[in-house]
Amino acid sequence: MKFKNYKSASKDALKIIPLGGCEEVGRNMTVFEFGQDIVILDMGLQFPEEDMPGIDYVIPNTEYLKGKEKNIRAVIFSHGHLDHIGAAPILLKKLGNPQIIGRPLTLEMVKHRVEEFDRNTAKKLKTAYIKDLRQTFQLGAFTLKFFQVDHAIMDAVGVILETKVATVIHPGDWRIEKTPFGRNIIDYSHLSKIKRPTILMLESLGALVYDSNVREEDAVKNLQKIISQAPGRTIIATFASQVERIKQILEFASQTGRKVALDGFSMKLNMELAQKLGYVKIPKGVIIPTDKAHNYPDNKVVIVCTGAQGEEMAALSRIVAGNHKYIKIKKEDTVIFSSSVIPGNERTVQRLKDNLYRLSDHVYHSDIADVHASGHANRSDIKEMLSEIKPDYFMPVYGNHYFLKEAAKISYEMGWAKDKVIIPDNGSVVKFTLQRAEILKDKVPANYVFVDGLGVGDVGEIVLRDRQMLSQDGMFVIVAIIDRQTGRVKGSPDIISRGFVYLRESKDLLAQTRRKVIDIVDKSAGHGGAVNWVYVKDEIRNKVGDFLSSKTSRRPMILPVVIEV
Repeated sequence: MKFKNYKSASKDALKIIPLGGCEEVGRNMTVFEFGQDIVILDMGLQFPEEDMPGIDYVIPNTEYLKGKEKNIRAVIFSHGHLDHIGAAPILLKKLGNPQIIGRPLTLEMVKHRVEEFDRNTAKKLKTAYIKDLRQTFQLGAFTLKFFQVDHAIMDAVGVILETKVATVIHPGDWRIEKTPFGRNIIDYSHLSKIKRPTILMLESLGALVYDSNVREEDAVKNLQKIISQAPGRTIIATFASQVERIKQILEFASQTGRKVALDGFSMKLNMELAQKLGYVKIPKGVIIPTDKAHNYPDNKVVIVCTGAQGEEMAALSRIVAGNHKYIKIKKEDTVIFSSSVIPGNERTVQRLKDNLYRLSDHVYHSDIADVHASGHANRSDIKEMLSEIKPDYFMPVYGNHYFLKEAAKISYEMGWAKDKVIIPDNGSVVKFTLQRAEILKDKVPANYVFVDGLGVGDVGEIVLRDRQMLSQDGMFVIVAIIDRQTGRVKGSPDIISRGFVYLRESKDLLAQTRRKVIDIVDKSAGHGGAVNWVYVKDEIRNKVGDFLSSKTSRRPMILPVVIEV
């Protein structure tokens, strides 16, 4: 497919094209194009929703970039969360392994993910580490600069992209922390002085959060207090990427004579990477293997694990299900969720909490205690950012459409004109010239690309719809043996049912169905001579489907198998 409208656009125009992240939480990826030069920000994944059975994750559609691979000057990674780097192993290879730019921890996480996906391929990556925020990269028509941001992972960075017609300011994911733990408050006012006109692209997940965010200092103090008072072991569930939080727990444990067991492959890996880069110095002797935790008094053991989102195979889920090799929950254990709930995971986390409350008498989470500081901004933070930077254009991004609309309302209340606020969809082509900004009429492909096992994109909407149907009403297989000479059914058709009815308790329904199949075959094929078996199968599928629906108000997937003998 060719995109003539976009190729013929003025060479003195900046195009911003979100390929994901502007209609959902996750799958963040944005294309910036000026003439023949392309720069990409992030390649994230989206976790599957409940109506996506069997899907591992969802990635952006890069069809628009087909044939333009040589124009890609760089892929910039803002930070190491999976909704920003998760699709990198697939998409970097697909796009010919362009240069990647990011801070050290971020790129090490990308490299490890690439290596995990396809062994011995990480060494092919062309990496450029941001070692100093004053660094500048010239990427064709783009001048790339950076600024410090505050987020829930080390090495998060904001991006400035200067072009002849406009300057883009993009903090990635961000928050404003008024009482940072061990670092200075970040001031963004210097961004109001950069080359104009400026376009501020701002993550909008907090556009509906009216309350003040929990201060990081308070969250750390509360965690320390709960650990100190815990009658038994303390089990803390958090994100694998919360390197700083894990570091704080390790330091506190060392000061109070406790031992810490880390449980979760990705969590251990991230700590190893941070230690290797010199970001974390682990106190000697504080970390113990999970299988040695029983060698110490319970109230001197802290277990930090993954699984706060209820992920099926993560450590906490296995502990709660009783499937963990070394850890079983006791009533006197203290369990802390030091994480926020990712939108879309609410029901899964609720079920996990239900099961935990049955097992332990001491469960803490953000609804009842300030034990987690969000990595995302709230409404007042968005106002403050707009006030400090004073951009010429405001483009809310990252989140469902209603998040973006609510963020736009904040800017209207502050005096921004509607023609200076741009609300994109995935696939929108936003064009900036020196004179104006507009969303072009035609979009580029931005539909979901599903990853299932080793398959990338081979599960499309039709396959997904089949899976949804199977999960709702099940499957009904009819095997009919047909006499080639007479066109009639020999014997009685075999029926296999999965997820529709229990065969042993539905004998009358099955007997009626068999008679129905014989009748359908006799009428459509029983006249002898050449038979259109495609037509016969369609008749069985449609008429048996209608019959079962009339008898059960359920419509399973009908799979007719016709065998000529």
